[in-house]
Amino acid sequence: MFAGLQELGVANGEDLKETLTNCTEPLKAIEQFQTENGVLLPSLQSALPFLDLHGTPRLEFHQSVFDELREKLLERVSAIASEGKVEERYKKLEDLLEKSFSLVKMPSIQPVVMCVMKHLPKVPEKKLKLVMADKDLYKACAVEVKRQIWQDNQALFGDEVSPLLKQYILEKENTLFSNDLSVLHNFFSPSPKTRRQGEVVQKLTQMIGKNVKLYDMVLQFLRTLFLRTRNVHYCTLRAELLMSLHDLDISEICTVDPCHKFTWCLDACIREKFVDNKRARELQGFLDGVKKGQEQVLGDLSMILCDPFAINTLALSTIRHLQELVGQDTLPRESPDLLLLLRMLSLGQGAWDMIDSQVFREPKMEHELITKFLPMLMSFVVDDYTFNVDQKLPSEEKGPIPYPSTIPEAFTKFLQEHRIACEVGLYYILHITKQRNKNAFLRLLPALVETFSDLAFSDIFLHLLTGNLTLLADEFALEDFCTSLFDGFFLTACSRKENVHRHMLRLLLHLHHKVAPAKLESLQKALEPTKQSGEAVKDLYNQLSEKLELRKPSPAQVAETPSMELTLPTVPTPASL
Repeated sequence: MFAGLQELGVANGEDLKETLTNCTEPLKAIEQFQTENGVLLPSLQSALPFLDLHGTPRLEFHQSVFDELREKLLERVSAIASEGKVEERYKKLEDLLEKSFSLVKMPSIQPVVMCVMKHLPKVPEKKLKLVMADKDLYKACAVEVKRQIWQDNQALFGDEVSPLLKQYILEKENTLFSNDLSVLHNFFSPSPKTRRQGEVVQKLTQMIGKNVKLYDMVLQFLRTLFLRTRNVHYCTLRAELLMSLHDLDISEICTVDPCHKFTWCLDACIREKFVDNKRARELQGFLDGVKKGQEQVLGDLSMILCDPFAINTLALSTIRHLQELVGQDTLPRESPDLLLLLRMLSLGQGAWDMIDSQVFREPKMEHELITKFLPMLMSFVVDDYTFNVDQKLPSEEKGPIPYPSTIPEAFTKFLQEHRIACEVGLYYILHITKQRNKNAFLRLLPALVETFSDLAFSDIFLHLLTGNLTLLADEFALEDFCTSLFDGFFLTACSRKENVHRHMLRLLLHLHHKVAPAKLESLQKALEPTKQSGEAVKDLYNQLSEKLELRKPSPAQVAETPSMELTLPTVPTPASL
C-alpha cells in the first residue's frame, strides 16, 4: 500500500509504527508526525478544527484532497503530452516517470504513473521489463504500453491474441449451426461494415493500433492457423482486420499492406454481393500488376479471396453471368468478365496449397471447366426455360416431353474431380433451390453424394441449403421428396460426419410438422445419437424429440356414442278411442 514512499523520502505507515514504538509520549509523537506530513498550508491549520466539530475524520478529508490532486495531476499529464515541441514534452514525461515510477505499486498513485507511461511513445526498456514481470502491473497498464511490450515478445502477444481467435471461430460456427433457418437472414446476410464491428475484430484493431510489427504478427498467426486447420474463417478475419484499420484511416498500416486496395475493392463487391464490370476491371488490374519478384503477395491475395464471403460473392456473380450468357447466345469462353471471376475463384480456392508449398503463382485455369462444364450448366438453364415455356402452352400444344430426370455422367465427374467446377455447381444447386425449382433440385441432388473434398457436406453449403429448403416446405409432405433428400443425400454421410447429423436435425426442427408421420418416425430412429455423438447432436435430438412428443395426440378417451334415435310416445289409434 505504501510501496516506494521511502525511496522518495516520504514517511509511511512503517515510520509511524517505529516512532510510536520508540517514543515516551505517543500523543505528542502523533501530533508531530501529522505536522510534518500533513498538508503544508498555514491557513488550513485553523480550519481543520471545524471538520472535527462536524465529526469528519481527518482520513476522509485527506483522502478527498488526495483524490482531487490526483485528478488534477492526470489532467496535467495529458496536457503536457499534447502541448509544446515533441522533444520537450516527451522529456518532461520521461522526467516525471523517473520520479514517480517507484510508486507504481501503490494503488492510489498507480493511475498517474500508468498515465505517464501511456503518453510516452517509447517507455525505457528497463521499466517495461519490470511491468512485464509483475502480473498485476501488466494487467493495469494501458494498451499503448502493452503494445511496446508485445512488439518484442511474440509469445506474450500470442497468448493475448489466441483466446480472441478461438472466440472468433466459435462465433462463426455458432452462426452456421444456428437453429434459425432463413433465406433472408443467413450466414452471409450481415454487411462487411457490420461484421467489422464485432467484438473480436474491434479488440484486435485496438491491440494493434498503428503498430505495423504487431499487425504483421497477427497476419502470421492467421496464416499459421489457416495452414494448421484449413479453417477458412481465418481468411475472413484477415480481410476484416485490414478493412477495420482502413475504416479508422490507419495509413501507417494500410499503405504498407500490398493487399489494401484490392481488399477495399473486393469489400465493395461483397457489400453488393456482385462483381460489376467496373470493379472487375479494377480487380484484374491489381492481379495483373503483381510484378516479377513480388509474387509472394499472391499468397496474401489468395487468402483474401479464400474468405467465404468473397467466394460467395464470386460464385453468385458467376451464376448470374451464366444466366446472362444463355440469353445472349454467348459461350463462357467469350466472356472476359466470367473468365476473371473464375480466375479469382481459382486463386482463392488454391490459397492453402499456395501458402503451404510457398510456390507463389496463379493456378492454371482448367480448360475443360470453360469448354465443357460451364456449357453443361447453361444447358440445365435451357432445360428449365424450355420446360417452363412448355408448361405455359395450351394443353393441345404441349409437348409430350417430361422434365429431364437424368444428369450427364460428366457433370457428376466434374463435381468429384474439379474444385472450381464443384464450387460453381453447388452454387447453381443453391440457386435453383432458392427459385423453388423442385424438378431441377431432385435431378441434380444425386450428384452431391460424392463431391470434391466432400464440399457438399461442408458447413457453409449445408447452412445455405437448409435455409433455401424452407422455401420448398410443402414438398416435405411427399414421400418421394423426403426419400431423395434424406435417404439419398443427408443420411449417406450422417454416420461419418457429425456436422451433417447436426444440419439434418436443424432442418427437421424447423420443418418436422410438414413431414409425413411415418417418414418422421423412421428419420427419428435413423438420427438417434450414438455414444460417440457430441453434446450438440444430443441436444438437438432431444429438442426434436420434445417437439415430436408435443405433437402426438393425447390418448383418446373411450366413450359411448350417444344414440341418435328418439323414443316416440305411443299414440292411440282412432279405433281404440
